[in-house]
Amino acid sequence: MTDVRSARPETRRGWRMSGIGRVLVAVYGVLALAALGRSFVQIVSKFDEAPLAYTLSALAAVVYVVATIALVRSGRGWYRIAWATILFEFAGVLVIGTLSIVYPQLFPHDTVWSWFGRGYLFIPLVLPLLGMWWLATHRPDRAADAA
Repeated sequence: MTDVRSARPETRRGWRMSGIGRVLVAVYGVLALAALGRSFVQIVSKFDEAPLAYTLSALAAVVYVVATIALVRSGRGWYRIAWATILFEFAGVLVIGTLSIVYPQLFPHDTVWSWFGRGYLFIPLVLPLLGMWWLATHRPDRAADAA
């Protein structure tokens, strides 16, 4: 009996979610959980100490959750959402990272993106670059629109 999968190329979703794509999604997922947990604890326990920083951490958490979902889902709509969230993430890391260095008084406590993600081993700075590269090299085809 012939294996049908070997007779035709992998589906686009299977192709996207293999190798580095799987690792990328896993890292986004872990970062989403870490940012969600951190921002929840910060907002519940000491929001009045640094409301801007903790609100930005919560925003980063939401961005990571949506990016993770968008990277996993197939179709052009999700592909566009993935691009939007990853570009927003990268802009956030650059802007908040720069502001936290130039105007540290704005951020009495760190956010996920402070000092370009220093508290997260600079993963917030590197991850969107990898995400943009991955999205650029794994564009959905027209058949993915039906998915």
